[in-house]
Formats: sequence, structure tokens, C-alpha cells
Amino acid sequence: MGWSNERILVTGGAGFLGSHLVDGLLAAGAKVRVLDNLHGGTLENLSHVHAEIEWLEGDVRDAVIVRRAAAGCAVIFHLAANASVPDSVSDPVYDFETNVTGTFHVLRAALEAGCRRIVFTSSAAVYGPPLRTPVDEAHPLEPISPYGGTKLAAERLLAAHARTFGIEVASARVFNTYGPRQRRYVASDLLVKLRRDPKHLEVLGDGSQRRDYCYVSDTVEALMLLARVPAPEPIAVNIAGGGTISIRDLVARILALLDLSGTEVIYGLPSWKGDIDVLWGDIARIRGIGFEPRVTLDDGLGRLIRWFEALHGPIGR
Repeated sequence: MGWSNERILVTGGAGFLGSHLVDGLLAAGAKVRVLDNLHGGTLENLSHVHAEIEWLEGDVRDAVIVRRAAAGCAVIFHLAANASVPDSVSDPVYDFETNVTGTFHVLRAALEAGCRRIVFTSSAAVYGPPLRTPVDEAHPLEPISPYGGTKLAAERLLAAHARTFGIEVASARVFNTYGPRQRRYVASDLLVKLRRDPKHLEVLGDGSQRRDYCYVSDTVEALMLLARVPAPEPIAVNIAGGGTISIRDLVARILALLDLSGTEVIYGLPSWKGDIDVLWGDIARIRGIGFEPRVTLDDGLGRLIRWFEALHGPIGR
């Protein structure tokens, strides 16, 4: 089944991942409508496709604008969210209203509009600290941050409505997506610090934390697959790169790619509440529907660095 001329809504479509998803959908022939409040996203992320999309500026906490956005859409990719663990700790009310109430508004609007499916970007944070690795979808769900709790609540809300009202729901438990247009989180934060001072780099934690990185185009491919896989029952699927790297090794790779051999790396800065030491996703389930990560970490980091330097100027040279 193709995407040609199918109207698709992407909430949060001006954000990092959302804007790349918009690119993928347009390339596949879809008619794309974007709803975003520009809290975390930017119009710059969509400037190259602005003439090709239908743009709505609005907040998923506003049920009226969400109903307007959903009208006539066959599929909704629901990415609009507070996507930050630290922000969920500092402002849990906004986190709940956006991630849970906002999802409820999307769900009700989708039912009213007769949408076929919602693809929801959940998070690896729903698992909490891993009892085993890699973490598969059957792992206990014990989030330790408000963010993880609201993502799990939204998953449960969607699944219950799917079973009651028949709408198809797929929840994508996204691990660590990275790439151009990402302006925060580990890899991007390291580049910001190195541009400020290429001779000294301060890193949160002791460097032993491990992350499972998936390049943004691979994550987009996985999300688009989840819109097509048969789902008579609500499904939850990990999206990850299928392996881990320590923060120490990530720092070493970035320094090597930047040719910064003399940088002093200082570990031990306190991390944030709700941080999880190991995020490593088992991707057997999504591999079973045709997904395979294509972009290597070094290639992806190189692309991120080139985008960053084109925007901000060279780092350390």
C-alpha cells in the first residue's frame, strides 16, 4: 500500500524527528498537514518544504485546533510532546497536559474524523532501569521520571480506546535518535560544548552510561513501516539501532571525527533526575516487519557534525 495522495497529519512536525518524518512522507507522495506550537520545533526545520505542506500552528492541548487538524486525515503520526526528562521534572504539569491530555485530544479527534491509524511516538523511558538487556517489548514497564510515566499513560490510553472503538494504534518506543536538526541531547550537546571550548569538554556522569543510537532517517523508516503493518490489536514496538555505545566511546568518536586530539575530557558532572544508565533496545520485533538500521554511527555522526558546522561554523579549527 502506497502513500500517494493520502492525507497525513504529523503533530510536532516542526521538531527534529517530526520534520524528517515530513520529508519522508512527502517523498513517498503523501499530502502532509503539520500541527505544531513551535515550543520545541522551528519553522526553519520545514522551510525547504513549506510550500508543499499544509501548516497549522497550534497546541495539542487545544481540542478545537486538534479536531481541525485531524479532519480528512487517514493516518496521524502523533509526535507532539514534551520530549525531555529534565523538563518533565521541572514542570510536570506541562509534561502531563501535553503528553497525556494532548494525546487524548488527538485520539478523540482521530475517532471523530474517521482516521484509520495513529502512530504514537512513545519512549524507551517507559521501561525504567533495565532488568535485562537488550530490552524487549515484554520487559516490565516501570518508568522513573514524569516523562516516562506520561508516555506510558498515553500508550495505555490509546490502547484502551483502540480496543473499545476499533481505531488502529501503533506505539513506537523510540530510544536515542540523532542527526541533523537536533539541537539538544547528548551528541548535539557535546558539539555545542566543543564549539564553545574545543580544549576542554565537561560530560555528565562518569562516561559508563550506554546508549542505543539510531540515525534519524532510520527512525523515520521505522515509523512509516508502523503505519502499514497489520495491527488488529494495539501494538508497541522498539525503534533503536540494535546496539550500545558508552558515552566515553561516543566522546572519543566525536573527537576523532573533529580531529581534536588534545581535548581534555572531564567526567563526573551530575546528571539529571530520572536519567537511566543503560538504554539498549531489542529490535527483533520491528526487524520482523522489514526494518533494518542502515546508517552506521560514524556516518551518522559525520552528517550531524557537517550540519552543525554549516549552521554554527567550524569546531576547533
